[in-house]
Amino acid sequence: MQKVKRLSVLCILVLFVTVVSACGGNNGSTGNTNNSEDSSNPSTENTTGAEKTKVTFWGDWGGEGAKQFETMADAFNASQDKYEVEYVVQEDMITKFLTSSRSGQAPDIMFWDRWRTSLYAPKGVLHPIDDFVTEDGIDQNDFYEEALKELSYKDSLYGLPITVDARALFYNKTLFEEKGLTPPTTWEELRHAARELTVWDGDKLERAGFSFGPWEYNMYHWQAGGEMITEDGQTGFNTEAGKQALQLWDQLLNEDKVYKLGFEQGMGEGTDAFVTGKVAMLNTGPWMISTYKKYGDELDFGVVDMPAGPGGKASVMGGFGLVIPEASQEKEGAWAFLKWWTANPENALLWAKTSFNIPGNKKAEEDPFFQEDPYLKPFLDILDYAQIRPRHPGYSIMETDALIPNLELFLNGDQSIEDALEKAEKQGNDILKNNQLE
Repeated sequence: MQKVKRLSVLCILVLFVTVVSACGGNNGSTGNTNNSEDSSNPSTENTTGAEKTKVTFWGDWGGEGAKQFETMADAFNASQDKYEVEYVVQEDMITKFLTSSRSGQAPDIMFWDRWRTSLYAPKGVLHPIDDFVTEDGIDQNDFYEEALKELSYKDSLYGLPITVDARALFYNKTLFEEKGLTPPTTWEELRHAARELTVWDGDKLERAGFSFGPWEYNMYHWQAGGEMITEDGQTGFNTEAGKQALQLWDQLLNEDKVYKLGFEQGMGEGTDAFVTGKVAMLNTGPWMISTYKKYGDELDFGVVDMPAGPGGKASVMGGFGLVIPEASQEKEGAWAFLKWWTANPENALLWAKTSFNIPGNKKAEEDPFFQEDPYLKPFLDILDYAQIRPRHPGYSIMETDALIPNLELFLNGDQSIEDALEKAEKQGNDILKNNQLE
């Protein structure tokens, strides 16, 4: 799960005060130009002073993340007089959600890691929102197609995205300038830059030119032109593309010697190798931008497209959404909140500025906050081609229990490329078979 980008409490309060202040002259709107009949605003029929209907919102973000959610709930509550959303932090949220769904104590709306949809929608614990979307005329073109696919199962849609993310190449500008290098655009250029930037002192690695790990394999496999799962539900990585991806890693580790497994861990807890200049390049997501920007003059970094492989460019898209449990007692109120947050660009932008996440609403991304930011803008370009992980219910289990362990053995020199892929294929296919789509 992605790390959360946190603003200070002061910034959150300033944002909230701005929203509430804007409400005064527009019948409870959040300062949007839309009038109260706009499909992105909830009904304001309750003008009699009656008590608002409570809507329970569950999520597993605490601390600053909880404050970010509370900012959105408070802004929604101030925008209308029919519903009152309350955010409740839940540890071990999925287990509690499944238990509550059986006991009749389910929340009304949930913060949702989108990849879970294909695993839990078949269990009947999520409520399809297709009728809501149709009745309120929500334009699905306002959202990334891949994000909507990840919130779908078969022909039903179960939520809308609040964030999208992808992986990009982060590089140390100072180190690049010292070597007269430009950011790599291909695998070969990546190897060259990594070699130039790596520093060894005898048999001790002082600076890694490039850091990577087995959890990134799907991106390299896609860059080689492969597919992780075939159309008939089998693993698709024991192929020429799969071998090309591992051959690149073998070259980086054993021929170019630009990295050493566990290099960062050897620096001690709390030490960031990229911040300290011990790693010159790495692949990561937009959630690290605010962290790296804090270091100012100590770290001059840039963000660029992922280098292209034999099959072209590729990156993995992730992110979160909002879903409505099937056992929700207040689906209308949950939908009103979900629609207000995701379908209205100004509210999606409020969320983005509050949390420093890229919003799921593409219209919100047209704001200068994104278009003029040299760190965020590259991600918007990458999101145009980034793809989600396969939606097979067993994919995450297959990757965790079959693929990654065999890739680790390969990276540690305990398995050949052929053995790693063959064993991962056999174990992976067994897992996928045991978790077949209905």
